[in-house]
Amino acid sequence: MDEIEGGILSRIPPSALTLNLTRATIRMEHSQTWRIDKTNSVDDLVIGLTGRGHYLIDGEPRTIEPGEAMLIRRGQRFQGWNGDAATYLGIAQHFTLDIYGRHDLLAQMELRPKVPLSRWNLLEPLVRQYRQTAPPSSVTLGQHHLFMYILIAFIEDAFMGWRDRAAYQPEGADALDLAVMKAATMIAANPLDPDIAERAVAGSAFNRDYFLREFKKRVGRTPRKYQEVQRMERAMHFLEAGLPVASAAAEVGYADPYYFSRMFRRITGLSPRDHVRCVRQSRHGGLMRFDEPEQAEALAQAFSGKRRGAGSLPRTTHFPST
Repeated sequence: MDEIEGGILSRIPPSALTLNLTRATIRMEHSQTWRIDKTNSVDDLVIGLTGRGHYLIDGEPRTIEPGEAMLIRRGQRFQGWNGDAATYLGIAQHFTLDIYGRHDLLAQMELRPKVPLSRWNLLEPLVRQYRQTAPPSSVTLGQHHLFMYILIAFIEDAFMGWRDRAAYQPEGADALDLAVMKAATMIAANPLDPDIAERAVAGSAFNRDYFLREFKKRVGRTPRKYQEVQRMERAMHFLEAGLPVASAAAEVGYADPYYFSRMFRRITGLSPRDHVRCVRQSRHGGLMRFDEPEQAEALAQAFSGKRRGAGSLPRTTHFPST
Protein backbone atom coordinates (compact mmCIF):
# COMPACT_ATOMS: atom_id res chain seq x y z
CA MET A 1 0.00 0.00 0.00
CA ASP A 2 1.31 3.44 -0.86
CA GLU A 3 2.53 5.65 1.98
CA ILE A 4 0.06 8.20 3.28
CA GLU A 5 1.24 11.78 3.32
CA GLY A 6 0.96 13.07 6.86
CA GLY A 7 4.29 14.53 7.93
CA ILE A 8 4.89 17.75 9.80
CA LEU A 9 5.64 19.72 6.61
CA SER A 10 2.92 18.17 4.47
CA ARG A 11 0.56 21.15 4.80
CA ILE A 12 3.04 24.02 4.59
CA PRO A 13 2.45 25.67 1.20
CA PRO A 14 5.51 25.75 -1.07
CA SER A 15 5.09 29.51 -1.53
CA ALA A 16 5.79 30.01 2.20
CA LEU A 17 9.26 28.44 2.00
CA THR A 18 12.48 29.63 0.42
CA LEU A 19 15.26 27.08 -0.05
CA ASN A 20 18.70 28.39 -0.95
CA LEU A 21 21.62 26.08 -1.74
CA THR A 22 24.51 28.32 -0.77
CA ARG A 23 27.23 26.34 -2.56
CA ALA A 24 27.68 23.36 -4.84
CA THR A 25 27.12 19.91 -3.36
CA ILE A 26 30.14 18.49 -1.54
CA ARG A 27 30.68 15.01 -2.95
CA MET A 28 32.40 13.46 0.05
CA GLU A 29 35.01 10.77 -0.69
CA HIS A 30 37.32 10.68 2.32
CA SER A 31 40.25 8.38 3.09
CA GLN A 32 41.92 7.90 6.48
CA THR A 33 43.94 11.08 5.99
CA TRP A 34 40.83 13.29 5.88
CA ARG A 35 40.47 15.86 8.65
CA ILE A 36 38.21 18.90 8.96
CA ASP A 37 37.65 21.55 11.64
CA LYS A 38 35.41 24.49 10.79
CA THR A 39 32.21 26.44 11.44
CA ASN A 40 29.64 27.29 8.77
CA SER A 41 27.43 30.35 8.63
CA VAL A 42 24.60 28.23 7.12
CA ASP A 43 23.02 24.84 7.84
CA ASP A 44 24.70 21.69 6.53
CA LEU A 45 22.98 18.33 5.86
CA VAL A 46 25.35 15.34 5.75
CA ILE A 47 24.24 11.91 4.47
CA GLY A 48 26.41 8.77 4.53
CA LEU A 49 26.53 6.32 1.62
CA THR A 50 29.45 3.99 2.41
CA GLY A 51 32.03 3.76 5.17
CA ARG A 52 31.74 5.76 8.39
CA GLY A 53 32.40 9.38 9.25
CA HIS A 54 33.39 10.43 12.77
CA TYR A 55 32.53 13.87 14.08
CA LEU A 56 32.64 16.15 17.08
CA ILE A 57 29.80 18.70 16.90
CA ASP A 58 30.39 21.38 19.52
CA GLY A 59 32.31 18.66 21.39
CA GLU A 60 29.56 16.01 21.08
CA PRO A 61 30.69 12.81 19.29
CA ARG A 62 28.66 11.47 16.37
CA THR A 63 29.24 8.73 13.83
CA ILE A 64 27.55 8.66 10.42
CA GLU A 65 26.77 5.25 8.95
CA PRO A 66 25.30 4.52 5.51
CA GLY A 67 21.66 5.61 5.41
CA GLU A 68 22.06 8.10 8.25
CA ALA A 69 21.65 11.87 7.98
CA MET A 70 23.03 14.58 10.25
CA LEU A 71 22.19 18.26 10.49
CA ILE A 72 25.00 20.60 11.45
CA ARG A 73 23.32 23.86 12.39
CA ARG A 74 24.73 27.21 11.42
CA GLY A 75 27.34 28.43 13.90
CA GLN A 76 28.19 24.97 15.24
CA ARG A 77 31.85 24.00 15.27
CA PHE A 78 32.38 20.58 13.75
CA GLN A 79 35.44 18.37 13.49
CA GLY A 80 35.44 15.35 11.21
CA TRP A 81 37.72 12.44 10.34
CA ASN A 82 37.69 8.92 8.92
CA GLY A 83 39.23 6.47 11.37
CA ASP A 84 38.44 3.37 9.31
CA ALA A 85 40.14 1.66 6.39
CA ALA A 86 37.07 1.96 4.14
CA THR A 87 36.50 5.17 2.18
CA TYR A 88 33.84 7.41 3.70
CA LEU A 89 31.45 8.34 0.88
CA GLY A 90 28.43 10.63 1.03
CA ILE A 91 27.12 14.12 0.41
CA ALA A 92 27.12 17.38 2.31
CA GLN A 93 24.92 20.28 1.27
CA HIS A 94 25.07 23.81 2.67
CA PHE A 95 21.68 25.53 2.63
CA THR A 96 19.19 27.87 4.26
CA LEU A 97 15.44 27.23 4.58
CA ASP A 98 13.45 30.37 5.33
CA ILE A 99 9.78 30.93 6.01
CA TYR A 100 8.11 33.92 4.34
CA GLY A 101 11.56 34.80 2.99
CA ARG A 102 12.62 36.27 6.32
CA HIS A 103 13.04 33.70 9.09
CA ASP A 104 14.93 30.42 9.57
CA LEU A 105 12.32 27.63 9.65
CA LEU A 106 14.65 25.07 11.22
CA ALA A 107 15.29 27.47 14.11
CA GLN A 108 11.62 27.01 15.01
CA MET A 109 12.01 23.22 15.36
CA GLU A 110 13.44 20.77 17.84
CA LEU A 111 15.20 18.23 15.60
CA ARG A 112 17.17 15.12 16.37
CA PRO A 113 20.65 16.02 15.12
CA LYS A 114 21.21 12.58 13.54
CA VAL A 115 18.71 9.99 12.32
CA PRO A 116 18.59 6.85 10.18
CA LEU A 117 16.45 7.77 7.18
CA SER A 118 13.33 5.62 7.47
CA ARG A 119 12.75 5.47 3.71
CA TRP A 120 16.35 4.72 2.83
CA ASN A 121 15.38 2.02 0.33
CA LEU A 122 13.72 4.79 -1.72
CA LEU A 123 16.13 7.59 -0.85
CA GLU A 124 19.44 5.84 -1.46
CA PRO A 125 19.22 5.85 -5.28
CA LEU A 126 18.10 9.50 -5.16
CA VAL A 127 21.01 10.48 -2.93
CA ARG A 128 23.43 8.64 -5.22
CA GLN A 129 21.92 10.35 -8.25
CA TYR A 130 22.13 13.69 -6.44
CA ARG A 131 25.83 13.09 -5.78
CA GLN A 132 26.69 11.82 -9.25
CA THR A 133 24.96 14.64 -11.12
CA ALA A 134 26.15 17.51 -8.91
CA PRO A 135 28.21 20.05 -10.88
CA PRO A 136 31.60 20.82 -9.28
CA SER A 137 30.99 24.53 -8.76
CA SER A 138 27.35 25.40 -9.37
CA VAL A 139 23.77 24.52 -8.43
CA THR A 140 21.22 23.31 -10.97
CA LEU A 141 17.44 23.50 -10.86
CA GLY A 142 17.29 19.71 -10.66
CA GLN A 143 19.67 19.68 -7.67
CA HIS A 144 17.55 22.30 -5.95
CA HIS A 145 14.30 20.35 -6.30
CA LEU A 146 15.85 16.98 -5.44
CA PHE A 147 17.50 18.37 -2.32
CA MET A 148 14.19 19.78 -1.11
CA TYR A 149 12.75 16.25 -1.30
CA ILE A 150 15.74 14.81 0.60
CA LEU A 151 15.63 17.59 3.20
CA ILE A 152 11.91 17.08 3.85
CA ALA A 153 12.54 13.35 4.35
CA PHE A 154 15.18 14.19 6.96
CA ILE A 155 12.95 16.70 8.75
CA GLU A 156 10.04 14.24 8.88
CA ASP A 157 12.29 11.69 10.60
CA ALA A 158 14.10 14.16 12.86
CA PHE A 159 11.19 16.36 14.00
CA MET A 160 10.47 16.28 17.75
CA GLY A 161 8.38 19.42 18.18
CA TRP A 162 8.12 23.16 17.73
CA ARG A 163 10.32 25.29 19.94
CA ASP A 164 8.53 27.39 22.54
CA ARG A 165 11.17 30.07 22.24
CA ALA A 166 12.96 30.04 18.91
CA ALA A 167 15.97 31.98 17.70
CA TYR A 168 13.71 34.86 16.70
CA GLN A 169 10.36 36.10 17.95
CA PRO A 170 8.13 37.23 15.07
CA GLU A 171 5.59 39.94 15.68
CA GLY A 172 2.24 40.99 14.25
CA ALA A 173 1.05 39.16 11.13
CA ASP A 174 4.23 37.06 10.97
CA ALA A 175 3.62 35.70 14.47
CA LEU A 176 -0.01 34.87 13.70
CA ASP A 177 0.84 33.25 10.35
CA LEU A 178 3.45 31.07 12.01
CA ALA A 179 1.13 30.12 14.89
CA VAL A 180 -1.62 29.05 12.48
CA MET A 181 0.87 27.11 10.37
CA LYS A 182 2.21 25.27 13.41
CA ALA A 183 -1.31 24.38 14.55
CA ALA A 184 -2.33 23.16 11.09
CA THR A 185 0.81 21.06 10.62
CA MET A 186 0.30 19.46 14.05
CA ILE A 187 -3.26 18.52 13.08
CA ALA A 188 -2.30 17.28 9.61
CA ALA A 189 0.46 15.09 11.04
CA ASN A 190 -1.78 13.51 13.72
CA PRO A 191 -5.38 13.59 12.48
CA LEU A 192 -6.34 10.38 14.30
CA ASP A 193 -5.49 11.83 17.72
CA PRO A 194 -8.86 12.86 19.21
CA ASP A 195 -7.29 15.70 21.22
CA ILE A 196 -4.91 17.08 18.59
CA ALA A 197 -7.09 20.04 17.52
CA GLU A 198 -7.54 21.18 21.11
CA ARG A 199 -3.82 20.84 21.86
CA ALA A 200 -2.89 22.70 18.70
CA VAL A 201 -5.12 25.62 19.67
CA ALA A 202 -3.96 25.57 23.28
CA GLY A 203 -0.34 25.72 22.12
CA SER A 204 -0.91 29.12 20.54
CA ALA A 205 0.10 32.21 22.47
CA PHE A 206 -3.02 34.03 21.24
CA ASN A 207 -6.45 34.45 22.80
CA ARG A 208 -8.43 31.28 22.05
CA ASP A 209 -11.44 32.90 20.36
CA TYR A 210 -9.26 35.25 18.34
CA PHE A 211 -6.99 32.40 17.25
CA LEU A 212 -9.95 30.25 16.19
CA ARG A 213 -11.27 33.07 14.01
CA GLU A 214 -7.87 33.67 12.44
CA PHE A 215 -7.29 29.94 11.89
CA LYS A 216 -10.58 29.66 10.02
CA LYS A 217 -9.81 32.80 8.02
CA ARG A 218 -6.45 31.40 6.85
CA VAL A 219 -7.24 27.69 6.51
CA GLY A 220 -10.90 27.93 5.58
CA ARG A 221 -12.11 25.64 8.38
CA THR A 222 -12.08 25.46 12.16
CA PRO A 223 -9.35 23.26 13.66
CA ARG A 224 -11.80 20.43 14.39
CA LYS A 225 -13.27 20.50 10.88
CA TYR A 226 -9.78 20.69 9.44
CA GLN A 227 -8.93 17.56 11.43
CA GLU A 228 -11.96 15.76 9.99
CA VAL A 229 -10.85 16.73 6.49
CA GLN A 230 -7.43 15.20 7.16
CA ARG A 231 -9.04 12.00 8.46
CA MET A 232 -11.17 11.74 5.34
CA GLU A 233 -8.19 12.32 3.07
CA ARG A 234 -6.52 9.35 4.76
CA ALA A 235 -9.73 7.37 4.35
CA MET A 236 -9.70 8.22 0.62
CA HIS A 237 -6.22 6.76 0.38
CA PHE A 238 -7.32 3.48 1.99
CA LEU A 239 -10.43 3.28 -0.18
CA GLU A 240 -8.43 3.93 -3.34
CA ALA A 241 -5.96 1.21 -2.28
CA GLY A 242 -8.81 -1.32 -2.26
CA LEU A 243 -9.84 -1.56 1.40
CA PRO A 244 -13.53 -2.21 2.08
CA VAL A 245 -15.50 0.66 3.59
CA ALA A 246 -15.56 -0.92 7.06
CA SER A 247 -11.79 -1.46 7.03
CA ALA A 248 -11.06 2.07 5.81
CA ALA A 249 -13.36 3.40 8.54
CA ALA A 250 -11.48 1.44 11.20
CA GLU A 251 -8.12 2.69 9.90
CA VAL A 252 -9.16 6.29 10.52
CA GLY A 253 -10.78 5.68 13.88
CA TYR A 254 -14.47 5.02 13.12
CA ALA A 255 -15.89 1.91 14.76
CA ASP A 256 -19.25 2.33 13.00
CA PRO A 257 -18.90 2.16 9.18
CA TYR A 258 -22.38 3.64 8.69
CA TYR A 259 -21.51 6.72 10.73
CA PHE A 260 -18.21 6.94 8.84
CA SER A 261 -20.08 6.86 5.53
CA ARG A 262 -22.35 9.71 6.65
CA MET A 263 -19.37 11.80 7.74
CA PHE A 264 -17.50 10.98 4.52
CA ARG A 265 -20.46 12.17 2.43
CA ARG A 266 -20.91 15.28 4.58
CA ILE A 267 -17.28 16.33 4.09
CA THR A 268 -16.57 15.17 0.52
CA GLY A 269 -20.00 15.28 -1.08
CA LEU A 270 -19.86 11.61 -2.12
CA SER A 271 -20.37 8.32 -0.37
CA PRO A 272 -17.25 6.14 0.02
CA ARG A 273 -18.48 3.77 -2.71
CA ASP A 274 -19.22 6.64 -5.10
CA HIS A 275 -15.74 8.01 -4.45
CA VAL A 276 -14.20 4.65 -5.39
CA ARG A 277 -16.40 4.48 -8.47
CA CYS A 278 -15.23 7.95 -9.45
CA VAL A 279 -11.57 6.96 -9.04
CA ARG A 280 -12.08 3.85 -11.16
CA GLN A 281 -13.75 5.92 -13.85
CA SER A 282 -10.80 8.32 -13.93
CA ARG A 283 -8.36 5.41 -14.30
CA HIS A 284 -10.10 4.43 -17.52
CA GLY A 285 -10.01 7.87 -19.06
CA GLY A 286 -12.98 9.49 -17.34
CA LEU A 287 -13.06 12.73 -15.44
CA MET A 288 -11.67 13.02 -11.92
CA ARG A 289 -13.30 15.02 -9.15
CA PHE A 290 -11.75 18.06 -7.53
CA ASP A 291 -10.32 19.43 -10.78
CA GLU A 292 -12.75 21.85 -12.41
CA PRO A 293 -16.39 22.81 -11.79
CA GLU A 294 -17.51 21.42 -15.12
CA GLN A 295 -15.97 18.06 -14.26
CA ALA A 296 -17.86 17.94 -10.99
CA GLU A 297 -21.06 18.71 -12.90
CA ALA A 298 -20.33 15.95 -15.42
CA LEU A 299 -19.74 13.46 -12.65
CA ALA A 300 -22.97 14.43 -10.91
CA GLN A 301 -24.82 13.63 -14.12
CA ALA A 302 -22.92 10.35 -14.50
CA PHE A 303 -24.15 9.15 -11.11
CA SER A 304 -27.78 8.87 -12.24
CA GLY A 305 -28.63 12.41 -11.28
CA LYS A 306 -28.18 11.79 -7.55
CA ARG A 307 -28.33 14.89 -5.42
CA ARG A 308 -24.96 15.62 -3.88
CA GLY A 309 -24.27 16.68 -0.31
CA ALA A 310 -21.73 19.23 0.93
CA GLY A 311 -19.23 20.97 -1.31
CA SER A 312 -16.27 19.08 -2.73
CA LEU A 313 -13.03 18.69 -0.83
CA PRO A 314 -9.79 19.73 -2.51
CA ARG A 315 -7.26 16.90 -2.64
CA THR A 316 -4.60 19.20 -1.19
CA THR A 317 -5.55 21.77 1.43
CA HIS A 318 -3.23 24.76 1.45
CA PHE A 319 -3.09 27.98 3.35
CA PRO A 320 -4.28 30.92 1.30
CA SER A 321 -1.50 33.26 0.25
CA THR A 322 -0.77 35.83 2.92
